[in-house]
Amino acid sequence: MDINGIAAVVTGAASGLGEATARELARRGAKVAVFDRDAQKGEHVAGEIGGIYCDVDVTDNDKVAAAFAKAREAHGQERVLVNCAGVANAAKTVGRDKDTKAPRFYPLQQFELAIQINLIGSFRCIAHSAFGMVDLDPLDDGERGCIINTASVAAQDGQIGQAAYSASKGGVLAMALPIARDLMNDGVRVNTILPGVFKTPMVAMMPPNVQDALGAQVPFPKRLGKPEEYARLAAFIVETPYLNAEAIRLDGGIRMAPR
Repeated sequence: MDINGIAAVVTGAASGLGEATARELARRGAKVAVFDRDAQKGEHVAGEIGGIYCDVDVTDNDKVAAAFAKAREAHGQERVLVNCAGVANAAKTVGRDKDTKAPRFYPLQQFELAIQINLIGSFRCIAHSAFGMVDLDPLDDGERGCIINTASVAAQDGQIGQAAYSASKGGVLAMALPIARDLMNDGVRVNTILPGVFKTPMVAMMPPNVQDALGAQVPFPKRLGKPEEYARLAAFIVETPYLNAEAIRLDGGIRMAPR
């Protein structure tokens, strides 16, 4: 698929991997809708790339529907959806009080939050986007659309305290193949990127020595991933029609240790 001139939606596009992807797609000529909850940052990114900002909470079906309607009114039906909106949290299945060492029950609301945003939120956007894609005129090879989801290396080698995060990202990874099969006769591809340790805003807030230590764990290159590297991979997936139902680790070869 030629990116130039198409409409694209990127969730979580006000910062991090989503922002880099929105900028890369716009640089290549796409009309990009910036989906995010952060209006100030979202408007800023959309203004700089000549796109449109849409206020979105991926856990709210009405807001997601309204955002797609707004994006399509401005740019037409999107042919590309990149799901980057997500949340990370951490808690052991059974924790211990720091002082008394007494066991603490797992905060189930954290588990539910990760599933609602990372997994159900991603599928909610997929369902809305695919519903519009299937009626588009086909391009070469009969292609109508391309969906890219963001899982994590934690989907395959989650660390201590990542039960909720790994479960949510494991679901994102697992659902790609059946969704690709659901949409195969409609010419819509579905792929998944599994990022490793990237320099996202959350990591950037850590002390430099902590960031350096994280980067040193990567086999090669020994550094944190750059959001622009994720964005270039996303663009490559869009441009490569034979790439379908695939999961790609983008991690410098790292395999996460238990902690």
